[in-house]
Amino acid sequence: MKTLKFLPLLLLFMLASCSSVRVYSDYDKSVDFTQYRTYAYQKSGIDKVEISDLDKKRILRAIDEQMTAKGFSKSENPDLLVNIFTKEREQVDVNQFNAGWGWGWGWGWGWNPWMWGGMNTSVSSYVEGTLFIDLIDNRKKELIWQGEGIGVLTRNIDKKDERINEFVAKILAQYPPKKK
Repeated sequence: MKTLKFLPLLLLFMLASCSSVRVYSDYDKSVDFTQYRTYAYQKSGIDKVEISDLDKKRILRAIDEQMTAKGFSKSENPDLLVNIFTKEREQVDVNQFNAGWGWGWGWGWGWNPWMWGGMNTSVSSYVEGTLFIDLIDNRKKELIWQGEGIGVLTRNIDKKDERINEFVAKILAQYPPKKK
């Protein structure tokens, strides 16, 4: 019975861990990031991204919001060019567990009243996506910063904006890099 009390907590923890976005960034340590104040999108790079135009608009709108919040403005002659790249892959989780007679930690001796014995298998799948945001020095045409966000994607139209905003906000929270 104690196990049943912890099951909802375990499921909540698993769902919460699926919704988080893991972020990473890399940058050129020789660059003075305080010199950049304006940006524009690198159209040739963004046109190559293989996602729907609607999702591209969502991502670019979220980047605009974050860059504006950081004090940047769009320009015809920008300091930075912004490019994006995406990829996705299907993840499949297979879990097997023994139900019924036996001993093992957690269940103790005897019959498990919740299962009728035998091996049980649970299979779940989800799509994990990666969003890269590149910042390129427009004058030198060199990549100076790259942010990467990895997390579970949603097909739910009502949640897409929220999920994309979360990806972009967490990635761009890493910019400008904090020098040590």
